Amino acid sequence: MRLRCWLLFVVCIPWSLSVTEGVEPISTSIAVGMASAVTWFLVSYQNMFYSFSECCKSDWISYNKTGLKHDLQTKLFGQHIASQVILKAVTGFMNNKNPKKPLVLSLHGWTGTGKNFVSQLIAENIYHKGMSSSFVHLFTATAHFPHEVHIDTYKTQLQEWIRGNVSICARSVFVFDEMDKMHPGLIDGIKPYLDFYDNLNGVSYRQAIFIFLSNAGGENIVQVALNFWKDGKEREEIQLKDLETALSLAVFNNKNSGFWHTSLIDKNLVDFFVPFLPLEYKHVVQCGLAEMAAKGITRNEKAVEQMAHDLNYFPKEERVFSMQGCKVISSRLDFYI
Repeated sequence: MRLRCWLLFVVCIPWSLSVTEGVEPISTSIAVGMASAVTWFLVSYQNMFYSFSECCKSDWISYNKTGLKHDLQTKLFGQHIASQVILKAVTGFMNNKNPKKPLVLSLHGWTGTGKNFVSQLIAENIYHKGMSSSFVHLFTATAHFPHEVHIDTYKTQLQEWIRGNVSICARSVFVFDEMDKMHPGLIDGIKPYLDFYDNLNGVSYRQAIFIFLSNAGGENIVQVALNFWKDGKEREEIQLKDLETALSLAVFNNKNSGFWHTSLIDKNLVDFFVPFLPLEYKHVVQCGLAEMAAKGITRNEKAVEQMAHDLNYFPKEERVFSMQGCKVISSRLDFYI
């Protein structure tokens, strides 16, 4: 567990003065001057320390709504619903000085559609160090909780980790990847920290953010997108209401969802189920060009288009939606360049 960012100073000043009538005025002045100088030094040194070492302070934690809006509009492709929901949800929560509960977002969709990337964008617009911040905690089900026989141990360790880190910094973010592979008992283990409590054992979790990433419900999202395409409707016509209810029911009733019959859903602790639509060819090209720019590579649209063309799409004949999304762009791009 990371320790709180703080300094302990032990300063020993030899005081040869005593409060007696024999104390000379000039000696008293020197003593007062020394005390003031030491105080100034300690304050200055502490501020200098904070400027180099991350702390739970506004210098290191400051929400940038404009930055998040810009990132979602220019870096996240083909996700008009997710962009709108994420921006409103995070902004409303961060601007609320006294939230009733932590913000809980559940992001759903096929791999490569941008769920992990959105988590990164949120972190980068709250924390100076982004995902590298000591106040951002990422858990992956298969890596951190691989063995079902150890579920009780995992549950205890996870609860202690959340409690300890929120005690250090109330404005903490916890990202849980592969929620569809997480044991329901482990998910229920974090329920108390998501609920409407003032505090638990003296710790308030109301300023924390919990983000769940899952492939569960992806089939339902794809089917809605496919139906809109078959009906000749534009992708941008799909609204949250077209997906949210079906998505939450599918996740709750699917034994492979991770959320299956957990109290997170029936207690309404998830604030938003955010659907990520399957990406089309044009979105894959956009991802490729963005990746090329991020790597500092000279723009080469022909190479990116060829790479995007060679990926797998469905339906097989029409090749409308990418099966890999932007997941493999970074590694594939090197080959085509």
